[in-house]
Amino acid sequence: MTISKNGAAALVQSMINQGVKYVFGIPGAKVDQLFDLLENTDNPAAPQLIVTRHEQNAALIAAGIGRLTGVPGVVAVTSGPGVSNLATGLITATSEADPVIAIGGQVPRGDLSRLTHQSIASTALLKAATKSSVEVETADNLSEVFANAYNEAVSPKPGATFISIPKDVLSEPVTVPEIKALKPVHQGQIDTESLATLVSQLKTAKRPAILVGMRGSTPAVAEALQKLLRRYHVPVVETFQGSGVISHDLEDQFFGRVGLFHNQIGDQLLQNSDLVLTVGYDPVEYEARFWNPDRTGQTVAIDSVTPEISTDYQPDLTVVADIAASLNAVAAALPEGLVLADEQQRELQDLRTTFAAQNTVPDSKPGQGVHPLAIVAELQRQVTDETTVTVDVGSHYIWMDRHFRSYNPRHLLFSNGMQTLGVALPWAIAAALVRPGKPVISISGDGGFLFSGQELETAVRLNLNIVQLIWNDGFYDMVKFQEKAHYGRDAGVTLGAVDYVKYAESFGAQGLRAETPAELQAALTQALATDGPSLIDIPVDYRDNIRFVTDSLADL
Repeated sequence: MTISKNGAAALVQSMINQGVKYVFGIPGAKVDQLFDLLENTDNPAAPQLIVTRHEQNAALIAAGIGRLTGVPGVVAVTSGPGVSNLATGLITATSEADPVIAIGGQVPRGDLSRLTHQSIASTALLKAATKSSVEVETADNLSEVFANAYNEAVSPKPGATFISIPKDVLSEPVTVPEIKALKPVHQGQIDTESLATLVSQLKTAKRPAILVGMRGSTPAVAEALQKLLRRYHVPVVETFQGSGVISHDLEDQFFGRVGLFHNQIGDQLLQNSDLVLTVGYDPVEYEARFWNPDRTGQTVAIDSVTPEISTDYQPDLTVVADIAASLNAVAAALPEGLVLADEQQRELQDLRTTFAAQNTVPDSKPGQGVHPLAIVAELQRQVTDETTVTVDVGSHYIWMDRHFRSYNPRHLLFSNGMQTLGVALPWAIAAALVRPGKPVISISGDGGFLFSGQELETAVRLNLNIVQLIWNDGFYDMVKFQEKAHYGRDAGVTLGAVDYVKYAESFGAQGLRAETPAELQAALTQALATDGPSLIDIPVDYRDNIRFVTDSLADL
């Protein structure tokens, strides 16, 4: 069969066949044929090419697409440093179960074994950062490789895949047709014996609890979990990436999130439980040695992947199957009228009272900065359930995790596998693209923001309605308060001053500053009503951060 197209054209058609909507990246000589086709195609189904300001950020935007849609985001870069700059974005995606397909240009095949310009062992370099890392040897294999990379990226546990493509492969003639649209691969649900065992355990447990992790936060799993919780009012604890699985009507069953420091309401609840049901839990977020030490109760795991066993996490029953289908089966099998004993309900009510009191905003003085709880309270007043809130890493993300409520799965995004600085704005760009017309708020510290702040220009160029908040204190504060707790002093955490209002304006975005809660209210209202990106610089009062590490479960 003779087909008159080259490798680049076959690759673009392969993307079309698999429903890829966007390709993010930075151009270069080894991928210029691909970029030329994407930029100049007259096919309305072709992916939109979005040029970014750094390859790492392109990978993070693609990961955001993957997390929000379940469909792999695609990033394409040139050889050498273009490829090496992908590493952090791809390892973050793989750790945190975000499907991504990364395409890296490579020197021509005849130069692969030579020390020539931008020649690096790309597949070896990115093998540790991805689920699969392969190099295409002929153009006829391009579509197959892309299809298999797609399947690998979405299969449990989702993550990043990498394809290295020599420059001459993109120009080589293709003689075979592209792979057609792939069909979803479905897992089965919980088996009859395990279902009966789990239902019996739930019926007899005095203090059951559910821990929802990253793979438990898809819309389908959240819907199934909510069905179960309406059947049996079991308390629920979320990990950072499990955020948003509890709807408004089930709020009395929400007992916070766990991660980082072992001193939360959720930690206490899990520690005292005689049956913990983990749903899509991944230890990369919060290892069991923190929430499960010396606990004597049973543990049941429902997940799409086989759990990693450790001294502190050895489930008594493991179900590897479709999580949503399995939860639906459990809900249907539970008897009517199953309720917790009065004593347990009183215990939970006491915990709820303590939990609610933690949101009280302390008094502040002029010039002291805005307290994190005041920022969280204002955000809570102005967001809707349709608002996507992306959170960078730093002290601010601990406050957001502990106090900000979200009632829609995958609308509050954290990086708690790799804790990668700079994720918030790239993820916000992804959210604004896949959820047009819906509010998007990106939250960073002054340290993490400048890891990806140059993408503000990308947001302006695309006219995306993103509100960027910067909690500004002049330090890498998440390190600072822990150093002070450990050593009585800090080191290597001081940052120089930046005028973030002028920084935003230099890119064509709206820049605002809010030094009091009242000013924050006005600025946030203005920013949410503005067409295009806005940035709000907020001097923050971090006086209470030391309590993250000095408070204990005994203080609850």
